[in-house]
Amino acid sequence: MTAVPNFDFDVAILGGGMGGYPAGIRAAQLGLKVALVEADKLGGTCLHIGCIPTKALLESSELYHRVATRGAEFGLKAEVVGYDYPRIAQRRDAVVGQLYKGVQYLMKKNKIEVVPGKGRLRDRNTIDVGGKQVKAKNLIIATGSTVKTLPGLELDGQYIISSDNAVLSKSAPESICIIGAGAVGVEFATFYSELGVKVTLLEALDRLVPLEDEEVSKELLSSFKKSGIDVRLGVKVSGAKKARDGVSVDTDQGEVWAKQLLVAVGRAAVSKELGFEQVGVQTHPNGFIKVDEWMRTSVDGVHAIGDVVGGYLLAHAASHEGIVAAEDIAGQRVAPMDQALVTRCTYSHPQIASVGLTEKQARDKGHEVKVGRFPFSAIGRAQIHGETGGFVKIVADAKSGQMLGTHIVGAEATELIAEPALTQLFQGDAWELGRNIHPHPTLSEAVMEAAMAVDGHAIHF
Repeated sequence: MTAVPNFDFDVAILGGGMGGYPAGIRAAQLGLKVALVEADKLGGTCLHIGCIPTKALLESSELYHRVATRGAEFGLKAEVVGYDYPRIAQRRDAVVGQLYKGVQYLMKKNKIEVVPGKGRLRDRNTIDVGGKQVKAKNLIIATGSTVKTLPGLELDGQYIISSDNAVLSKSAPESICIIGAGAVGVEFATFYSELGVKVTLLEALDRLVPLEDEEVSKELLSSFKKSGIDVRLGVKVSGAKKARDGVSVDTDQGEVWAKQLLVAVGRAAVSKELGFEQVGVQTHPNGFIKVDEWMRTSVDGVHAIGDVVGGYLLAHAASHEGIVAAEDIAGQRVAPMDQALVTRCTYSHPQIASVGLTEKQARDKGHEVKVGRFPFSAIGRAQIHGETGGFVKIVADAKSGQMLGTHIVGAEATELIAEPALTQLFQGDAWELGRNIHPHPTLSEAVMEAAMAVDGHAIHF
């Protein structure tokens, strides 16, 4: 008779970030006994050095910039408007601290055993944490990602910095050069520019936010130029060095000098020297773990979620993947992970949000498409808000009318994208979104009008 293995837990999760801890909560809700191994703080990159503190900084810079440059337009009188960076940093930390307490409470509420320490896979059922072993029927890998740099750019945390350094800083430089115009690069370009810092933004490709729809890239470029950001596209960087109490950046278009250099060129999977190979977990050449739509790895009983599996390296994608994995383990599947339904949000000014295919991607996939566009300038709430730039663009299949993608650039874009995403989840048509009665006056009316514009039925433009 074969002995039944003695497991302490039903699920053990390696990593307590925005993928790991929601996976633990969902597993616990489904009646599983859960352990969560975390080397640093629950909440991971997003909560402590990513999404949350960055957006807290942007909230402060936007408020300052809006009052300082446009207060009179709104009838406000303020003879002296300034900012106190240490207070900005203090508020940032307070927001993070409050949310961190919330995550800790959720672990206790759901009876999840948190095991502090750096974990490593021993076998398909065991995580070594220091001198302790955590044994479970199922494992979930959620080790996340870390910042990348470029050859010739050695991060020193003072002159040549990463987003990790920038977000935790207690001061702003007089000038900054940013390499990379993806989401991280354009968000920090916005933040520093709104504080009056001289910003030079370098991008190797021929447009900003190159993963977004081309029309969105053009709109952002126009806005950045108006705001005084020095945008340089198609620039190749070969190196950088400390020079003249700042940093000299070598490019194929000449030297760029600034007080600081922020390298924002993407993130790499945290997957090395954690025992994945010896257990048999297969990875792609770039280090990201191979998974199927249920987040299962090549090893039976081992799932992987979040940044470490690649795809969209976004907190909400990681959380959803964690829920999918937990439900699969519990035998209570709802729906597989669908990368096409991940919303992408960038908190630049203007904001950018998208879901599904760009117009070019849709055409490249063989779709005959029809497109609806609607500008915020024709929306009453945008006029009231004082932010009339940007638009909503909806890409639909020309034959069926089914929505393929939505792209928004403008005020509160990140709040507006959820409705089009829900429509795509339900495999809805543009006319259905357009027939949904939207409240007036709201920015959401631009989404309704863009959906109606797909069939040429927009009312206000």
